[in-house]
Amino acid sequence: MHFEYTIVESDFANAGTASSSIKKTLKQLNIDSYKIKCVVVAVYEAEVNAIAHAYGGTIYVDIDGEKIIVKIADKGPGIPDVALAMQEGYSTASPKVREMGFGAGMGLPNIKNNVDELDIKTQINVGTEITMTVKF
Repeated sequence: MHFEYTIVESDFANAGTASSSIKKTLKQLNIDSYKIKCVVVAVYEAEVNAIAHAYGGTIYVDIDGEKIIVKIADKGPGIPDVALAMQEGYSTASPKVREMGFGAGMGLPNIKNNVDELDIKTQINVGTEITMTVKF
């Protein structure tokens, strides 16, 4: 199965749309509820990061009987220091984003803690591509 979702810059009203849709699909496939939770948390965090920090992008989802692979490709400023961004509490969120309750600096750490494999490719002033895999 393959799905795609569009991410719109600053569209916090629709944050979670992709993760909710993926959750419904995984439930229909009778995937273990713990694994579903892991996928939903990781995808939601990546979705919010792309909304808050990038200028739009796309979520690509591939599901087979053994795993789900989710790739989030955004057009944005890129991540200047991935190691720093992986530290809990580190955030580059704007004051506006923080006022909405986002930007606590837990996005990438939460993603890492909920997936089996994580790959981050980023280029300054071009964008970031995060690929995460959860095995069933």
